[in-house]
Amino acid sequence: MPAQEYQAPESVSRLQHRASLVGGIALLVSILGAVRTPELFFPSYLMSFMLILGLTVGSLGLVMLQHLTGGQWGIMIRRPLESATRALPLMFIAFLPIAVFGMKYLYSGHGDEKGWLNAPSAGEGALSDFQKRYLTQTGFHTRWVIYFAIWLLLMFIFNILSKQQDSNREDRALRRRLKMLAGPGIILYVFVMTFASIDWVMSLSPHWASTIYGFLFVAGQLISSMSLMIAVVVLLARTEPFAGVLQKRHLHDLGKLLLAFVMLWAYFDFSQLLIIWSGNQPEEISFYRTRLYGGWGVVAVIVLVFHFFVPFFLLLSQDVKRNTKVLPRIAIWLIFMRLVDLFWMTRPEFTSRAIPTWLDIVLPIALGGLWLGFFAFNLKQCPLLPLGDPDLAEAIEHHEH
Repeated sequence: MPAQEYQAPESVSRLQHRASLVGGIALLVSILGAVRTPELFFPSYLMSFMLILGLTVGSLGLVMLQHLTGGQWGIMIRRPLESATRALPLMFIAFLPIAVFGMKYLYSGHGDEKGWLNAPSAGEGALSDFQKRYLTQTGFHTRWVIYFAIWLLLMFIFNILSKQQDSNREDRALRRRLKMLAGPGIILYVFVMTFASIDWVMSLSPHWASTIYGFLFVAGQLISSMSLMIAVVVLLARTEPFAGVLQKRHLHDLGKLLLAFVMLWAYFDFSQLLIIWSGNQPEEISFYRTRLYGGWGVVAVIVLVFHFFVPFFLLLSQDVKRNTKVLPRIAIWLIFMRLVDLFWMTRPEFTSRAIPTWLDIVLPIALGGLWLGFFAFNLKQCPLLPLGDPDLAEAIEHHEH
């Protein structure tokens, strides 16, 4: 089928304009909060940034996973995934407010608790020798530039090779090259995301550490990016050309992967709690001591029930995974619960009150709207399916298992 027959429908342009408009208005409103109450603005901004970053680099991880493992599930969502990865330059710009203005509001601590930016050189609250060398402003800025450079490099490699595959459909060497690069790329993605989560989020509490912390973010990002892809392909399937392509078996595969990622996230989260709690060391349990009691305990129960138990039992059903109305709603709900989980992970470092501020609502809408508009713009630049993939014909063949 000619490439022009797989171009994005008009609904994608409408999504681009509406999302950009809503995001732009919300951003203007949130700037007022940045000027008036920066100490409230930047914790909300960091939480929102980590959510939207997860949609971007999580999609990069899924692209590489699909190239490494094959499978028809990835052919359906590869182009939306690649469009999401091309939003990385936007995320680079979005990190600048944190790097330039937000560090003193995020990493200086609150109340009697000192952050790593103003930790005493000796005595109570002092950093270890390694932390003094690692947690510096120069190191922070150097590393975040390196993180984005690696992500951008991976993004360029896999987007360019995928585009070449459309032009050279008989070149099997391209497929082998994509598969060969995907393995090291996934390892690199996990390592970089681990260090980024340590620098940007775990260092909010510099005296607490977890060796599985980065994997929590990787698993959460896979959930949110897969959820977005499910919502996008169902939206695309409402009109041609995708209406004749997306089948229930494709949704079933995507739903099974989403279930697997939810279970993986829950496994990492429970493992961290079990190991730290059984160790019962005062400096280690501080993270959970503030998050499992009072108002934060209520938020923890909400995350447990609605981020794991409810999606888990719903996604066990084959009928739910094949339902074009129910599955996207579960997917969108999981993106929202990812935001709640990030709120629970980050906000107790700034306040004992488990009550969201207006910025916690406006900023996710602002960053999410602008990102979604940019994503829709990227989606219009290429055919909706990887036309050069040798498995495409089999993937879109109409048969049900």
